[in-house]
Amino acid sequence: MIRMRPMTTVFRTASRLMLVLMLVLMLDSCIGKRITKANVDQVTEGMSKKQVESILGQPTSSKTEDPTIIRQTTYVYRQGKDTVTIVFKDDKVQSKDSTISD
Repeated sequence: MIRMRPMTTVFRTASRLMLVLMLVLMLDSCIGKRITKANVDQVTEGMSKKQVESILGQPTSSKTEDPTIIRQTTYVYRQGKDTVTIVFKDDKVQSKDSTISD
């Protein structure tokens, strides 16, 4: 004779499985994109912040200098010993600098 599990056990197991799945999805969304030379090379002058973020992810830090006069924002990406700095003027890439080697 096959013994059936009580419904509460089934629901408890399903709840735990859903909790683990949600946790994995949340952690996956928190992990930033890997900064590589190939990714940095995709960033070109004139790109918007949104375009840069789609390639490199959210910056490690950002700084906006007196937006009423200059409207300049600097994004800094750090990964280990590598640093990428992207300067935006009027929300478009003006320049970039990178310590990533080939």
